[in-house]
Amino acid sequence: MLTDVDFRAQAEFRYAMRRFLHFSEENARAAGITPQQHLLLLAVRGHPSYPAVNITEIAEHLQVRHHSASLLVDRAVNRMVNEEPAPLLYRVQDSTDRRRALVSLTPEGEDILTCITAENRRVLTDFGSVLDNMRVSLLRAHQIDAPGQPVAPTIYINDKR
Repeated sequence: MLTDVDFRAQAEFRYAMRRFLHFSEENARAAGITPQQHLLLLAVRGHPSYPAVNITEIAEHLQVRHHSASLLVDRAVNRMVNEEPAPLLYRVQDSTDRRRALVSLTPEGEDILTCITAENRRVLTDFGSVLDNMRVSLLRAHQIDAPGQPVAPTIYINDKR
């Protein structure tokens, strides 16, 4: 059974996510790239196969079609600033499978991503109590779905009443 605490925790979580995403998008724009380019850089740099990430892996991480990921990579590879080349990504052909392209960050792409990620990380520290509240709500839901297990007490962290 859902309680007011569960609804409040989920509403607070969604609100905090939207605020963070908005902050992150504005950070990307301030750094001179689009929010989509920021997500692309993060997906490439954060992928376990980095520095040899293929387009299929990028598409999966961004939850877009292969063709869309390929176009996004093309724009990042061919990026121009003030009519000068300013690529964010390198793209090379896979030496073992010539049909595949492998992608990694250029030094400029790495610098931009590092700046945005550092700012985002700073803001995420304020996100902790929201995550704690959501975790408590999820634990309660799991325990309710598992009869015979004791139900976690209703705790609302940082309740602002």
